[in-house]
Amino acid sequence: MKTFILSALASALIASTAFGADVQTRKVTFENEGSKLVGTLYLPSGHKSGDKLPVVVVTGAWTSVEEQMPANYAREMVERGFAAFTFDFRGWGKSGDLPQSARYVEKPDAKASDIRKAIQHVATLPEVNSSEIHGLGICASAGYMVDAVSGNPLVQSVGLVAPWLQNQEIVEAVYGGEKGVDGLIAVSRTAEAKGGEIIPAAGPEGATGVLMPIGGYYYEAERGAIPEYDNKWNNAGWEGWLTYHPADNPQRLDKPLAIVHSESAAIPQGVKTFMSGFAGEATLQWLEDVSQFDFYDNPEDVERASDVVADHFRANTN
Repeated sequence: MKTFILSALASALIASTAFGADVQTRKVTFENEGSKLVGTLYLPSGHKSGDKLPVVVVTGAWTSVEEQMPANYAREMVERGFAAFTFDFRGWGKSGDLPQSARYVEKPDAKASDIRKAIQHVATLPEVNSSEIHGLGICASAGYMVDAVSGNPLVQSVGLVAPWLQNQEIVEAVYGGEKGVDGLIAVSRTAEAKGGEIIPAAGPEGATGVLMPIGGYYYEAERGAIPEYDNKWNNAGWEGWLTYHPADNPQRLDKPLAIVHSESAAIPQGVKTFMSGFAGEATLQWLEDVSQFDFYDNPEDVERASDVVADHFRANTN
């Protein structure tokens, strides 16, 4: 494995552009396994008909919709010379249902399948150079993105920002040990047998009956609690999520990789576990004192992460 580790100072010296600058957008729809998915193509404001650009497919954290952190990073990619594409996964936001009309289920295999289909569809868009497609996964979708791009001839490289890369050890540390995990799997099976059990995804610190009783990004209207956010979680998704262990499967990734993370963000040990088994070329950027939520929408941190992954994508174009 050839790895380049960038210092926080070096990252800060890379030229950045204004967060959330003006871009063109257009709605795009496509289908996967019989359901319609809704997405957005982001283009530079001066884009002209006939121009074909390299594109970055951007996916977000668990329970998220495309207007949250994916949109922030899509705009940053456009400001750095790329087209960008975001979308709502099946069962979330504006997209259609999962099988059996299920919604709000965090289903890793289904989300990876949706990313593959999105990449396939993006390659057909007239604004896109189909030989220059890259994937950018944020938080939980980092693992889904790795699944989707591994062995995929349409994709040149991948970037991961604040990746949540878990294995059984990390899952047990986060969710109350073996007993806690077993209890949540039992909740999942009960909910699935009932056809689903939907609870709020976000709530104030200390709330009960809520997936994330921590306040912060998903609970604050000026941050992630936007009107488009579903703010729902289906307890039937626990088993699939808890038994999903992307940190243990780095060997499947056959693309050049860039990762931006922080020791102050969620489960940095997952990155270290993943990288210990990754044999390819990688760029690692560790930022100081950046929380998981700040990677989603704090302009300075989003810009620094975007600089790193955009440089990586440029270095891995045909």
